[in-house]
Amino acid sequence: MGMMPGMSGMQVPDDAEQQMGRTEAIIHSMTIQERRKPEILNGNRRLRIANGAGVKVLEVNQLLKQFQQMQKMMKMLKGGGAKKMMRQMEAMKGRGGFPGM
Repeated sequence: MGMMPGMSGMQVPDDAEQQMGRTEAIIHSMTIQERRKPEILNGNRRLRIANGAGVKVLEVNQLLKQFQQMQKMMKMLKGGGAKKMMRQMEAMKGRGGFPGM
């Protein structure tokens, strides 16, 4: 992670480096088509990717779930959802939803 812009001075836990390596191996085990359209990943493809990356299918599934969540969040932010999210957080603050805010 030290090669990433702005990350050279940060202390990164060892497990973060390992996780980054596993994530990279999973992505490199995908075909270009699978990277562009992850919705085509069926069970057989996920198993092949896991075997190619040296990880369990569970880790492939977790990465895909994270990707879908980030994709959903980016779409929401792009569509002006950031203001809506902030309003919801402010409303929760009044009801004790987020302590310390």
